[in-house]
Amino acid sequence: MARKIFCIELVPLLVLSGLLFPGTVKFALSTGGVTSGCFESEREALAELKGGFTDPSGRLASWVGKDCCKWRGIACSNLTGRVVEINLRNTHAADDLGGDLKPGHELGGEISASLLDVKELNYLDLSMNNFGGTKIPGFIGSLKQLRYLNLSGASFGGVIPPSLGNLLQLQYLDLRNCFVETSQNDLLWLPGLSALRYLNLGAIDLSKAADYWLRAINSLPSLTELRLPNCFLSKFPLSLPFINVTSLEVLDLSNNNFNSTLPRWLFNLTRLVHLDLNSNSLGGELLDEFANLASLQELDMSQNSNLEGRLPKSLGSLCELSVLMLSVNRITGEITDFMDGLARCNDSKLEFLNLGNNELFGKLPDSLGKLKRLRYLQFGQNSFEGSIPQSIGNLSLKELSIANNRMSGIPESFGQLSTLAAADLSENLWEGVVTERHLANLSSLKDLDFFEASPNISLAFNIASGWIPPFKLRYLNIRSCRLGPEFPPWLRNQNLLETVVLNNADISGTIPDWFLQLNLQLDKLDVAYNRLTGEPPTSLLFVDEQSIVDLSSNLYEGPLPIWSSNVTKLYLRDNRFSSPIPPNIGELMPYLTDLDISRNGLNGTIPSSIGNMTSLTTLVISNNYLSGEIPRFWSNLSLLYILDMSNNSLLGPIPSEVGFLSSLRFFILSDNNLSSELPSSLRNCSSLHSLDLGENNFSGNIPAWIAESIPSLLILRLRSNSFTGEIPPQICRLSNLHIVDISHNSLSGSIPPCIGNLTGLKFELTDADTARYEGQLTLVTKGRFIQYGQSILYLVNSLDLSDNRLSGEIPEALTSLARLGTLNLSMNHLIGKIPTDIGNLEWLETLDLSSNNLSGPIPPAMTALTKLNHLNLSYNDFSGKIPTANQFLTLNDPSIYEGNTGLCGFPLPLCSGDEKQPQPPDDGDKNSESKDGDDDLEHFWLFLSIGLGFVVGFWGVCGTLIVKKSWREAHYGFADSMKNKLVALSMSRRG
Repeated sequence: MARKIFCIELVPLLVLSGLLFPGTVKFALSTGGVTSGCFESEREALAELKGGFTDPSGRLASWVGKDCCKWRGIACSNLTGRVVEINLRNTHAADDLGGDLKPGHELGGEISASLLDVKELNYLDLSMNNFGGTKIPGFIGSLKQLRYLNLSGASFGGVIPPSLGNLLQLQYLDLRNCFVETSQNDLLWLPGLSALRYLNLGAIDLSKAADYWLRAINSLPSLTELRLPNCFLSKFPLSLPFINVTSLEVLDLSNNNFNSTLPRWLFNLTRLVHLDLNSNSLGGELLDEFANLASLQELDMSQNSNLEGRLPKSLGSLCELSVLMLSVNRITGEITDFMDGLARCNDSKLEFLNLGNNELFGKLPDSLGKLKRLRYLQFGQNSFEGSIPQSIGNLSLKELSIANNRMSGIPESFGQLSTLAAADLSENLWEGVVTERHLANLSSLKDLDFFEASPNISLAFNIASGWIPPFKLRYLNIRSCRLGPEFPPWLRNQNLLETVVLNNADISGTIPDWFLQLNLQLDKLDVAYNRLTGEPPTSLLFVDEQSIVDLSSNLYEGPLPIWSSNVTKLYLRDNRFSSPIPPNIGELMPYLTDLDISRNGLNGTIPSSIGNMTSLTTLVISNNYLSGEIPRFWSNLSLLYILDMSNNSLLGPIPSEVGFLSSLRFFILSDNNLSSELPSSLRNCSSLHSLDLGENNFSGNIPAWIAESIPSLLILRLRSNSFTGEIPPQICRLSNLHIVDISHNSLSGSIPPCIGNLTGLKFELTDADTARYEGQLTLVTKGRFIQYGQSILYLVNSLDLSDNRLSGEIPEALTSLARLGTLNLSMNHLIGKIPTDIGNLEWLETLDLSSNNLSGPIPPAMTALTKLNHLNLSYNDFSGKIPTANQFLTLNDPSIYEGNTGLCGFPLPLCSGDEKQPQPPDDGDKNSESKDGDDDLEHFWLFLSIGLGFVVGFWGVCGTLIVKKSWREAHYGFADSMKNKLVALSMSRRG
């Protein structure tokens, strides 16, 4: 009773003291049921919460003792002493840039319902933990006092509980990426959260709300920041009856599926400072209404494939803009007006400008140099031309990329960019000379890229041999620029280099000792396509676990060099290395993934230690003098993708162990002395794209399993072997096959009628298919051997069955191969007529049917082959008149038709009844008619000039003699005088 009276008497004092010092309240209440600054019920609730968690790293080790307000992650009210904040965010997760990224720090388990006993909880953060797919507890919606809820990245399962809509005081809600698996969610729970100021539902599937998501958002009048990236939203409403979210400052709708134009209501959000719509499919033009968003600081509209038109001038009026990203669109036109607008700002805030991967053109304006705060400038993948503006030297750029344009000039002011750290100037049309003045003050430069894929050199470096650069490069990539003739001496102090590419740089001689003594720690050395001699730089240190060495196409001699085991890609092709491949190469460089030592003078056998290179994906040892049998180490090389041993002197069979190469795409053994039948284990190489076994001594039948087990085959080349039997009809199942060369064998039987099923010869491949080709391939087309590189192989469509013993007729189905470019059936025993529908082969350029027993007339449909430029029908039994239309008038070599006694007509002798031989037109029928008309006109002018000449000549002389008597008398007097002199002279000579 005394205690009760004491408490009642204490109340007025507490009220008064609470006004003066809130801490007094906490102390006084502790005398009335609160122990040690923490309510017992809340301490027990938190202990139960801890018991439901898994805590592998002991993050909750401090949750002991009576004062729970001192526990890690717990905060209590200074006024009431109650727990108001639980912050258990995993600060070691990758999402936290300040974390140490150590694994094993995530809390897991379940969230206990005891949390409901923490009555005044207004802040709950369980983000970046791992709750293993358990559902977000619905009881969280009963924490009525919550103002802050963050469950982002916590690996929950299920969907957003609708009870969250009961949190009427919630101001901050972050659920981005909170689900371990994707499930469709709605937003029916959202409109009740009228106090919400921040909402982030990034990476949550909101496809159920696709029709009404904007209406739901528009019901939140206090919202200032909205982030819905990657939410599977597909509809971006173009109209909105009224705008209730006028307080929005941040709007992120990136990585959705919007495919409309920009809605105009967007430009009524005049408080926006951040707008991110990147990676959608928005179309149409950028609107002038952007001028309404005067407070905008960051705008990202990049990677919208259908966004087109010109840059509006209104963008140039946004003087507060610090970040503008419009890359990977179809924006066109010049940028002068836009840049001039930005330059007119009293204090333009622009720091980051990315207009890369568009269709912009024209020159870069001088006004660029007035954007004093610009730090990052990316103009790559456009069509800009001319010179970099002189004014660029006024900037304080850190990164500059104008790669893949048509720029041609670099001003000396470029060398004034003292803060520039990275410059990518690759793939342009640079010309002229770079001197030390172009590099004079680049004291911050770390990365310099002058890469040109074209081998043509139009830019030269002419730098004084004693010049010392102010920079220390880390990355140097120069290709197809003249640096030579000597190794560039200005690299003498570049001791921090990690990547060195001096490819096709017109460098001769040796790599100097001073470069080898820089103690570089490299990850790449590429000095290919020069004229380097001497010893290869094997003393250089490579520290990266995936280092690259490329010395291809130089003049290095001697034994094949070996580098440290850190080198994983080694390219030494097209040099003068000789002697055998080192027998221990696989032990010294066991981690090689790419080895290309082709086009050298290597001899001896293939060392068995290559079998130790278990990571090998590319092995190219072609065009050497290697001999002996193919080793049997292939079972260890399951990752091998390209195997090229062509143009050597290898003999014996293909070992059955090749069947272990399950990843093999390109298998090239042509031009060796290999023999025997193809091993059946080769069928296990089911991913092959190209099989080239030509110019060997293989025998037996062409196995049917080539078609049955290797369905993705694009190229089949078995020419010049000793294969017998019939062409297996199963080959017709190879729907991707578009290059077939099985010529110069002893195949018999007929051409399979199913040949028309080769759909690879019916449809055109695209540029995207170029990735499916490697190396080079030699084919006979247009009557000669032509070598095709990998960049154009996808365009070649060829069928060569020549020089076999094939019989029967040419199947009519063959005429359905509409994309066929070369057809060679020569030197067989084919009979019958040329198929009447052969004109369907509209892409045919080469047709060789010579040395068969074909008969009948040349079908008129062949005149439809307008691309035909090589034709051979010789030594058959064709008869009748040779067609005289289209391409046949240009195929005027009589040898095309020789050996066909029944043929007549141009270019052979006339057929009976023909009046005259047709002549090939010079410029087509219209020009012929024009020429005939020109001949008639020339005759008219000839006769007219003769008549006029006669009139002028006759009347000009005789007319004057008739009209003037004095001229007539003088003329005849002169004539009589001359006659008398001639008579006197004659008489004197006789006397």
